[in-house]
Amino acid sequence: MIFMLCGTSDARELALQIRQQGYDVLTSVVTDSAAQSLEEAGLSVRTGRLTVEAMVQLIREKNTSVFVDASHPFAEEAHANAMEAAKQAGIPYIRYERTGLVYDDHELLHVVSSYDEAALKAKELKGSVMLTTGSKTLQIFTKHLLGDPDIRLVARMLPRLDNMEKCAELGVEQRNIIAMQGPFSREMNEALYKHYAATVMVTKESGKTGAVDEKIQSALELGIHVVLISRPEAEFGTVFDHYDGILNELNEMLRQSFLR
Repeated sequence: MIFMLCGTSDARELALQIRQQGYDVLTSVVTDSAAQSLEEAGLSVRTGRLTVEAMVQLIREKNTSVFVDASHPFAEEAHANAMEAAKQAGIPYIRYERTGLVYDDHELLHVVSSYDEAALKAKELKGSVMLTTGSKTLQIFTKHLLGDPDIRLVARMLPRLDNMEKCAELGVEQRNIIAMQGPFSREMNEALYKHYAATVMVTKESGKTGAVDEKIQSALELGIHVVLISRPEAEFGTVFDHYDGILNELNEMLRQSFLR
């Protein structure tokens, strides 16, 4: 059995390719909507966050041979838990990390290393600030930006009840909430920027599959400042940015295990 954290759109395809190699795969996601996508593809899936202890228990119950971590590049807690659980359970850990993007220098592009830095940079730039970083860290931006008369804070996030409740609790007005599910086309991004008269867009560097390049390129071409949060640094050990690398490593690991 292969246990796999799936936190990106390309993780689904990787899970299908692993299954096509003849391996049993149990995928794990946080939300019901993500689970539905995997179930529709015929994959076994469990839903909800896992502690290290819960991961170890599940690994042992399912007689797991390898842990594949294909969670989102910014899911730092999930990465740490996955590596520790694999270590405690005594099984190999492999990380799938989608390729990052390299951007040329641009006077409107501001690369920062944290959400707090991003919020402070947006506060410095002022204007109509569009967040495309989701709801998890929304409170960081509302703390720094709400109440500033020179800033309009617009938040784009998944259309979930808990997200709307969080916006209400933090004081984000309904007229400044974009509740939509991506991925978004270039045309849609441009339409939203224009509708909300965005002067600053805040995003995370999660890779091409996450459509970050579309958001950035269209914003820059419209003369909008882009505050880009770089990926957190982590020591993953065995890591690949392509499916073949994962599949080859799995085959080798399981072959060696069989020979022992």
